[in-house]
Amino acid sequence: MNIKSRLTLLFTMLVGSIMALFCLSIYFFYDQYRENQFYSFLNERGQTIAQLVEGSTGLSTDDIEKIEKENNTVLQEEDITIYDGADSVIFSSGRKHFGLSKTLLSEARAGHEVRTKYQHKEAIIIRHILQDHRKPWVIIAIAQDRQGMNQLNRLREILVIGWLLSLVLVGVAGWQFANDAIKPVADIIDQVNKISAGNLHEKVTVGREKDELALLAETFNQMLNRLEIAFVAQKNFVSHASHELRTPLALIMSEADLGLMKERNAAEYQDALKGIWAEAREMNELVSRLLELARTDEQAFRVTFSKIRVDEVLWQAKASIQQKNPDYEVHIHYNKIPDDEEQLKRYGDESLLRTAFMNLMDNACKYSGDNTVNVFLETQNNLIKISFKDNGTGIAAAELPYIFDTFYRSEKTITKAGYGIGLSLTKRIINMQGASIEVESVPGTGTTFIIKFPPF
Repeated sequence: MNIKSRLTLLFTMLVGSIMALFCLSIYFFYDQYRENQFYSFLNERGQTIAQLVEGSTGLSTDDIEKIEKENNTVLQEEDITIYDGADSVIFSSGRKHFGLSKTLLSEARAGHEVRTKYQHKEAIIIRHILQDHRKPWVIIAIAQDRQGMNQLNRLREILVIGWLLSLVLVGVAGWQFANDAIKPVADIIDQVNKISAGNLHEKVTVGREKDELALLAETFNQMLNRLEIAFVAQKNFVSHASHELRTPLALIMSEADLGLMKERNAAEYQDALKGIWAEAREMNELVSRLLELARTDEQAFRVTFSKIRVDEVLWQAKASIQQKNPDYEVHIHYNKIPDDEEQLKRYGDESLLRTAFMNLMDNACKYSGDNTVNVFLETQNNLIKISFKDNGTGIAAAELPYIFDTFYRSEKTITKAGYGIGLSLTKRIINMQGASIEVESVPGTGTTFIIKFPPF
């Protein structure tokens, strides 16, 4: 069942239930009203007959009934029986007397009105106070409210038919209501179906105010913006990677062509092979960096973190970078060593985190005039802060927003060896660890990269 049908069904059931409850309430209260009215009529009839009997001298029962019939006040199938103070029947308008127990007679004389049913008829037992203050009489009046029941049955038919017709109207109105409610969703679906990888710039619009569907469309547009940025980044990545790989490949092919153009001596062949080997090594380094970048994206979805000591990973990175580049100097400074070693632990991937630290150390040493980087480790309020400070020329403020983009290289670093991948890779790794990375730089005084690890 689709949403439109479900909304229609739920709306119809809800309104139908409310209307049914309303109709039942009308029927119930009208039945109570009819019953109270009829018992009032019975009470008046019993008291009227009792007054006639009390005031009659020389009138028989037939005479009293004749007087009542001439006044058109006799109820349907009416039977009235009167008991005197000695509990003897002194008047009966029916063919038989209705015997009452001593308990009912006593209860009625005490002033309690007894209402009951007798063979689908209403019956009332009341007392009659005599003018001469003798012991009260007891009256039992029985009659059938045929007119009231006919009106009640007619009301029931009207309510049932009206409820069924209203249910049909509610169903139609519910369908229109659901159609109007779902229409913006259908419009969104139609617009989304028209969006593909080639037109991610298209936006989803909803012709309404700021309701939930408008917020949904806005959220979807934000997702499209992120997808568009990802597609552009992927396209740029492929373009830059192709460009970076094409340069060493072109040099390798040139060296090979020169070597094959004519016969050369062994020394010339060795020079050519050395050139090819150097370019192949550069290309291998680039491919390795690209694989690391791709592997980082892949591991972001399946990496399993464990509790590691950040300072130990930092020392491992220092040892690795100095082993790889003996000319580099890495100085690690502790502001204050915490007494509790748990303050230096975080959940993360040790291998990836070591790679990120090595990239920052390598960049800092590479762009420092003395190949030196100072690393400051601090713990404040359960926050681990690591700063990598170089002694280079710094980065211009206009270039700072782009330094973490893949393949981006500033004008001052374009002459240095590199591919513009290290910082992009580092940022992804740091973000995977749940940490953040910031950069502060003043041209002429150097650059500082700051990593902050939040508490567990």
